[in-house]
Parts: sequence; C-alpha cells; structure tokens
Amino acid sequence: MQSKDRGKKLRLCHQQTFDVLVIGGGITGCGIALDTITRGMKTVLLEMQDFAAGTSSRSTKLVHGGLRYLKQWEVKMVAEVGKERAIVYENGPHVTTPEWMLLPIYEGGTLGRFRTSLGLRLYDFLAGVKRSERRQMLSAKEVLGKEPLLKKQGLKGGGYYVEYRTDDARLTIEVLKEAVKHGAQAFNYAKVEDFLYGSGKVIGVKAVDQLSGEVIEILARKIINATGPWVDFLREKDQSKMGKTLQLTKGVHLVFDQRRFPLKQSIYFDTSDKRMVFAIPRDGKTYVGTTDTVYEENLEYPRMSEQDQVYLLRCINDMFPTLQLTEKDVESSWAGLRPLIHEEGKGPSQISRRDEIWQSSTGLITIAGGKLTGYRKMAELVVDLVAKSLRGDGGFGPCQTKHLPISGGEVGGSGQFLSFLEERAKKGVKLGLTVHQAEKLTRLYGSNVDRVFDYANTRLESTLPLDLKLMLVYALEEEMVVKPTDFFIRRTGAVFFRIEWVHRWKDAVLEHMAKYFSWTQSQRKNYAKELEDALTHAVEAVK
Repeated sequence: MQSKDRGKKLRLCHQQTFDVLVIGGGITGCGIALDTITRGMKTVLLEMQDFAAGTSSRSTKLVHGGLRYLKQWEVKMVAEVGKERAIVYENGPHVTTPEWMLLPIYEGGTLGRFRTSLGLRLYDFLAGVKRSERRQMLSAKEVLGKEPLLKKQGLKGGGYYVEYRTDDARLTIEVLKEAVKHGAQAFNYAKVEDFLYGSGKVIGVKAVDQLSGEVIEILARKIINATGPWVDFLREKDQSKMGKTLQLTKGVHLVFDQRRFPLKQSIYFDTSDKRMVFAIPRDGKTYVGTTDTVYEENLEYPRMSEQDQVYLLRCINDMFPTLQLTEKDVESSWAGLRPLIHEEGKGPSQISRRDEIWQSSTGLITIAGGKLTGYRKMAELVVDLVAKSLRGDGGFGPCQTKHLPISGGEVGGSGQFLSFLEERAKKGVKLGLTVHQAEKLTRLYGSNVDRVFDYANTRLESTLPLDLKLMLVYALEEEMVVKPTDFFIRRTGAVFFRIEWVHRWKDAVLEHMAKYFSWTQSQRKNYAKELEDALTHAVEAVK
C-alpha cells in the first residue's frame, strides 16, 4: 500500500476484470476484501475518502460483546458478537486489549442488583466468556474503591465484567493490509460515481480519482455495496432502493485530559434518560460517549453540536459530581454515524444493530447495519453468497478468516503479546527510542513494528523526532497515506488523543509530505487548511 504508486495502480485496474469489487473502505468492506481474497477471488476495493474515514474511526472504540442488547432481549446478537469478540482479539492482539468495565448500580436506576447479576451471568454464558474474565458483583464500598469519583448517593453496588478496547481505525487498516498482502488491490479517494451494466446486470463501475480527477472504468463479476451511511445513495444509482432503508443516528464522544478527569477505571453507567454511556481512560485522557440522535445532515463530516456537548457534560457531572466539567475542559471530540436499518415507531436507541444483506435484480449486493465487533462474520455471510453465485467461475472454498491473524497480529497469540512487547521495546531502545516510545510503537503496529524500525535509517531533512519519523515514513510507504489528515486522524488517532502533539508537529509533517509528493503550493495550502479544519472541528461545537 505504497502512497506514491496509488494513482498508477488505480489506472491499471481499467485493464482488468475482477471477481469482486468492494465499494467502501470501512471495517465491513475491508473485512469482505480479506474474506474474498483468501478464498481465491480476485478482489479490488474502492473508498471515496480515506480508509476508515467514516464510522470505522468514530466509534466508541470497543470490540464489545453487546451487553447493552440484553436490555432489548436480542439474545442471538449477544451470542454472536460475544463469540466474535474473542476471535477479533486472538487475530489482532496488538489492536485489542481486555478492559475491565465497572457497571455501578443506583437506587432507581434501570438495572437493579439482581437484574444486573442475572444479565451479566447470561452475558458470560452467551458470549462464551473465558473463566478469568467472568463477571463479579461488588458492594458499594468495593465500587468506590475502584472508582472514587463516582456519585456516592444512592449507590447500591455494581457489576464488574470485561470488554475489549480497540483502535477502530487501526483495526480497519490492519484488516485491509492483510487483504492486500494476500493479493487484493485497495484504493482510497476513489469515488464510485456510477454503475456499468450489461444485459440488465451490473458489471462494473465508473470511478473518479478524487486526487487527480481521472475517470476509471473497472469491471467485476460481483459488486458489493458496503458503504455504511451511503448504501442507500448507491442503491438509488442502481434504481434498487426499495423496501427497507437506512436510519442514520449520530454518536458523539468527548475527550478530556486526565489531569481534569482523573478516571481510574472504565465505567458503563446509566443516564437520567435511561440510556447507557461509557467513560474510558486511555493514554492519559478520558473519553466519554455516546449520544444517539437521528441524523440527516452532512454525511462526510458529522460534528459535535452544542446540544450534544451539553448532554454529555450533564451526564458526566451527574455521575461524577465533584468534577463540574464545562465545555472549556473538552480537549477534543469526534462524531460518527450508525447506519441502522429503519424500524417504524422506534427511537434511535431502540433500533436493532442487526446487519442485513440485500441483492437487487441487477445483482448488486448491499450489506447494512451491524457492529464493529461482528465485521468478520458479516463478511463471511456476504462472501458465502458471492461464492455461491460465482461457483461456476472458480469453485471458491469456505471462509478462511476465523483463525487468520490480521496484519501485525503475528505475535504468537494473545497470551504472548506482553513478552513480544518487551522484546521489541528493547530493540527500539537500541535504535534511540525511549522505552515508552518503543512500547507505544509496538502496541500500535504489532508484528509490523520490525518493518517500522527498518525505516530508522531513512534520511529526512526535517527535524522530526525519531518516533514520529518512523510512524510517518511507514504510513507513507506501507499504509497509503496521501493527506496529513489521513496520518493524524486514521493512522495515529492523534487528533483525538494527542491534539497538542498534532499542533506541535503539523507543519513539519506537512513540509515532509509536500516534498515527498512534490505538491504544488496550492495543494499544500489546501491540505494544510483541511488539517486545520479538522483540528477546529474536534474542539468547536456546531451551534
């Protein structure tokens, strides 16, 4: 996934016919690409923005087992995503970390002690939770011992169970890189403008390179619409938008410095309007979310509104009353869209998170709904359908991804990651990194960190620190970064969790990228403005 070769390789797709063309570079599309290519299907993936630029970089960043769905009695979903959660962890332990979650129980709350205990026990059973991670029930004193910031009034006790924290964008990128390693082709900033037809069937697409403006026609035997919030737009182009449609809802998260919100323990808590909200410590920050409101505005750039900000601050100050946080304490934020299947008469938080697959009369396959945790199983269902329809063209086999480590995941299994981390940290220190920097890079890239370290001898004219230099060169050479926002948001998550670091180094990174790509002054100015807008939008709420 070399950045400079992107345009040339995209143009060459015009000369080929693929078995499968996947539209959408989020976790669903990338999961499908990995499944198709490992079954032997010639695959190309097109994304109109950057990979993971939509929902897949703007979630709560949890590979969770779906405990919340027990409240809606979606037992089958809890069982499915709970088991998939373990698979995601085993295949990518560098981007997935077990995280003990505290569920405080209050007088008058939606979950009483008995119901919580029963629900967590059922959750352990349905999700196949390993013995060391099964739920515990705590007294009020024990709850406050784990998190003293919690409201004391009315506290009756709590549940304690394990979720899995992830970097959603990194997970998506690593899945895609594994697909490319097996032979798939993938391109960001390649927008599908129209479909090509033959004998009433969809046989290809007309795509526009968003960087050069070139139009490329690409043929494929099967085309999959995995565009998340945009699936109905492509169904309209195919004239097959009928029956079920999407209902988009927006989820907003706020980020605080730990010095202002010194949360010790991840919390999943009730709100006054009977919703559930997460508060999670991460890398010296605490982030809180999410909201759940109907959304019908700009799909490409959803943002935090003043109403969203006020709502979450009220939830936080209700549950952690000594903090008294205000909008001035918000260091960063993000807003993501959930592409849910519309259900008449149900509010945003009541709509099922189930996925569904539709196939139009033209042969276009669309997948919508679903959750980050279930991406691999969703892909398997779609590709089973594709394999069946292409059986006469190749005799493709069953799904291969259940026990396939994703890119960076070859660390000897989840149980070996800590020893792997220690070994690679020592290697990084020998290159001139601090222990903290070396460990951070190892957690970020997993087994790919050896490739990252190989770039230590790359000459740069800029004065970038070694850790940043390694991240940037690796992103350019092997992760198809073409804009500063790709690097600072999707490849590193820094706009969300290290925003001061971004402000400090953005000009130097911009300068290096300008030389690398030989940007014109106009291009440099446009990319700089795009990054400044992203930084502003992360902090300022829309009125």
